[in-house]
Amino acid sequence: MKIIRFTTQEGKEVMGCDWDGKTASIVEQSADYSFSDTGERVDVVNVLPPVAPPAIICIGLNYRRHAKETGQEIPKYPAIFMKYPASLAGHGDAVVIPKCASEPPEVDYEAELGVVIKKAARNVSEEEALDYVLGYTCTNDVSARRWQKHAGAFQWTRGKSYDTFCPCGPVLTLTDEIPDPQNLAIKLRLNGEVMQDSHTSDMVFSIANMISYLSQSSTLLPGTLILTGTPEGVGFIRKPRVYIAPGDRMEVEIEGIGVLENPVESEA
Repeated sequence: MKIIRFTTQEGKEVMGCDWDGKTASIVEQSADYSFSDTGERVDVVNVLPPVAPPAIICIGLNYRRHAKETGQEIPKYPAIFMKYPASLAGHGDAVVIPKCASEPPEVDYEAELGVVIKKAARNVSEEEALDYVLGYTCTNDVSARRWQKHAGAFQWTRGKSYDTFCPCGPVLTLTDEIPDPQNLAIKLRLNGEVMQDSHTSDMVFSIANMISYLSQSSTLLPGTLILTGTPEGVGFIRKPRVYIAPGDRMEVEIEGIGVLENPVESEA
């Protein structure tokens, strides 16, 4: 099942399934995190991020070919950083380039597979890790490179946490439709041109390995969103470099999930 979170004409936030681009069927969520279709079909007024996460945990350098293109060694352990929950944006929302990161241009795209945790996970083994996954979604780890590398005092969080820098959606595909998250094609298009074209099999650390590692003596709360790394083809590596600009449109497409689209605007 694919779950969408949205607002109705009455301004109510609900969850639905069978989204056709205009309407969806409202679903009810039970205590065991299963969903049931009520059959009540309503208009989708505004598509929201499919999850409201208590935390957004990100993994860097998790694709072999991406690590190679940056000239860095394959990490021995997952490189972990965070994004502020307020950086979340939905399908169709504009990614806003902040004034402090607009001159010189520095804002980059990063297509990523997002993983949503369904129940509290602590000291989880790799073998049982996927049992803690609710589903998967498209995400874009938008990054202000200068702030990420230098102005953030060598910490990545600041350059990746501006408002709207974590587009997510449009749907959450439940695990019943994705039995193997390491077997998905992933792409990013910028103004229709394919910039990233890879496969989750190129990950250094699998989804199960990441969840197990992150949960060691640390509780992953229900709803936690994990961004699992970006593949090769990012803009700052290209010659000449490619950064996003007002008027651009980004599309993240992941097999079995769909297409997350976001225009780009400048901060007013």
